[in-house]
Amino acid sequence: MLVITGNPGVGKHTLARNLASKLRVEIFDLNKIAVESKAFKKSGGTLDVDTAQLAKIVKKIRIQNAIVVGHLAPYVIPRSQVKFALILRKNPYKLIAIYKKRKYTKRKAIENAGSEILGVILYDAVKSFGAKKTAQIDTTNISIKQMTQKALLILGKKSGGDNVDWLEMVAKKRDLARFFPQ
Repeated sequence: MLVITGNPGVGKHTLARNLASKLRVEIFDLNKIAVESKAFKKSGGTLDVDTAQLAKIVKKIRIQNAIVVGHLAPYVIPRSQVKFALILRKNPYKLIAIYKKRKYTKRKAIENAGSEILGVILYDAVKSFGAKKTAQIDTTNISIKQMTQKALLILGKKSGGDNVDWLEMVAKKRDLARFFPQ
């Protein structure tokens, strides 16, 4: 299976739909599976997914030649099932604007943008799936067509993906306190 993961707002579902169409495979949406199977708890207006429960549910589903999409993939999909994982990344300043449109709370927006700056999902994906099975795509200033082309080049082993380092950019702007308030 191909995994597409990354923080909210980076373009995971858009890329998954495009690639599924080109590769003629099915999409398994981890968020949808979690909601349909009630593998979550409501907490302060948000849904906190029980990743252990979701992992058990996903394990029972026969997912082979398909795309699995969701930010929880590194926490619920076993390495043995993953052929490759694409980790989508986006400039945290652009993500804040997306989160504002989605009406995220300020706290949730800052948490997600901070996670993107630190590369938490990248780190967890590499830890879960292995460095040889992972690559990044910077989706900040590219169209869905360009994103899809990048993904196909990576999957065809004609590209190693993008190198993304938001921490250095934010630090140079002396903006760390904005994303990591005390």
